[in-house]
Amino acid sequence: MKKRKSKRSKTKQPVQSTQTAQSSNHGPNRRQMLRWLRNGVVALPILGGAGYFSIQSVEATICEADLTKIGRGTPSIVQIHDPNCQLCATLQRQSRRALRAFEDDSYEFLVANLNTTEGRTLAAVHRVSHVTLLLFNGDGQMVRIVRGPTDMDTLDRVFRSHIGNPEEV
Repeated sequence: MKKRKSKRSKTKQPVQSTQTAQSSNHGPNRRQMLRWLRNGVVALPILGGAGYFSIQSVEATICEADLTKIGRGTPSIVQIHDPNCQLCATLQRQSRRALRAFEDDSYEFLVANLNTTEGRTLAAVHRVSHVTLLLFNGDGQMVRIVRGPTDMDTLDRVFRSHIGNPEEV
């Protein structure tokens, strides 16, 4: 007699896709990796540029705060500055704009921050408060005081007489 093979009921088990199995067992799949790589390639120059400009800004701020540069042979323009004062920020912007016409090595633009001991001392010695520009000659002698926010034409005239005629840009 022949034996019959019994048919066992085969239950179907859900088949997991290869992609899902790979991502759960072995980390991110190829598509995810490419997406991360693309985002990284896009973000890297943006972050690098932001970092570069931040560093440049910090370096400029440090150089501008060095009040020992007064009297080293170059005319100096020193702003007595309160960082919380909007008029001080306006004067600083206007001064920087007016100074663009001059070569960088023909003057020193410095900022005496009133939140520092050096800034408060300089302001007290010359009996001035914030929103003020002190103009020093190359020997470090103060030759002029400009008080308050000043229009660009006035700043241009003052800087021309203090520094000299700017080179043509």
